[in-house]
Amino acid sequence: MSAQHEQQQQTTEQRQPGLIGRLYARFAGLVHELGKFGVVGGVAFVVDTGLYWLLLEGGMNTFAAKTIAVIVAATVAFAGNRFWTWRDRPKSGLHREYVLYFVFNAIGLGIALGCLWISHSLLGSFWPEIFHTKLADLVAAQGFGLVLGTLFRFYSYRRWVFA
Repeated sequence: MSAQHEQQQQTTEQRQPGLIGRLYARFAGLVHELGKFGVVGGVAFVVDTGLYWLLLEGGMNTFAAKTIAVIVAATVAFAGNRFWTWRDRPKSGLHREYVLYFVFNAIGLGIALGCLWISHSLLGSFWPEIFHTKLADLVAAQGFGLVLGTLFRFYSYRRWVFA
């Protein structure tokens, strides 16, 4: 094989990325949004979990503690998502975005509270020594509830709030 042919082949290979490269090129915008959403969500998770745990340690009712923690964390997440994750999207008005954001967060909170209710109240009525603990409440609300609520929120924010 001639040197010129090898050089042409290398140039052609450089221009034609593999499957991963093509997938990344196609979904690069989504990958970047997911990354930023994840960072904002990570910060909100720390705020949510830390405040929830502090309120539980202070003797507050588990459902009230979770509600307060979510409200504070959602406010932090709104600022991060509006001004960083989706800052390049056209704005439809702070009031509209804020109202929609908190409506979808209320639904996400309902998902987390539903998981907490299943664990604490439903399963706890059968096995109170296991499910009436702070750890069980934390796993139900922050594990299952937060994961399911986050999937719902990402789709909702992307589709309707920061469209």
